[in-house]
Amino acid sequence: MTLQRIETKTGHYYKLDGRRVPGVTTLINGGLPKPKLIDWAAREVAEYVADNADDVDALRARGRDELVGFLKERHKAVRDRAAGRGTSIHGLAEQLVAGAEIEVPEELAGHVEACARFLDDWRIRPRIVELPVASRQWWYSGTPDLIGELPDDRLVVVDYKSGRSGIWGETALQLGAYARAEFFLDEPGLINEAGLEQPVPRVDAGLAVWLRADGYDAYEIADLDGAFRLFKHVAHVARAARTLRDDFISPALDTPNWTTETVA
Repeated sequence: MTLQRIETKTGHYYKLDGRRVPGVTTLINGGLPKPKLIDWAAREVAEYVADNADDVDALRARGRDELVGFLKERHKAVRDRAAGRGTSIHGLAEQLVAGAEIEVPEELAGHVEACARFLDDWRIRPRIVELPVASRQWWYSGTPDLIGELPDDRLVVVDYKSGRSGIWGETALQLGAYARAEFFLDEPGLINEAGLEQPVPRVDAGLAVWLRADGYDAYEIADLDGAFRLFKHVAHVARAARTLRDDFISPALDTPNWTTETVA
């Protein structure tokens, strides 16, 4: 198999032609500044301290290191819970697209109902659902939630978001990368019995869908080519950032031994 999506306890990663290949979101996260994420992390810790004085005092009684260790990981716990909820919503959405009957946990019912309403309202005919895409030329991979046809025959790539803050601009880069990938790997029997690489069809637009307990909002990304161009720049920065020290900075230098002849 040329492209693999490998699941782990903490997420997933991709291999292409036997080599690990970066995911779309990994490249965006590594190459795009996110100052608001820093503000969010600080606010989560500050709000926890303000709202949980007894717990903070109990942690402080166990020692400074335990208190600091807990607080510095606080935002990660919140992030991971939100990511887990998002993964569950995506999985249920995939089953909805497939027409399956599903049992929905009560805490996710509103989000799943919003997804069902979106699918009913927009009447998208699924073409590619939760199948990995990749580019050998630009060396990346990822998994779009849905690529399908609208009633006006336009082909759209869809990404669901369920966070509290809505749709961020970087979603355009994500959808641009999915839309302009070179191929997707079909499921055995879907198009070919072996489950082979298939070219990604020409996608006309992107839809970022914010799913909430009280409904949904859909946002169009019309200029996928422009978004893809910017994604490639961001991906270049992400790759370069990983090797900046090795590429440009020498090992620690010996103290120079200047001589009169050298100075002259």
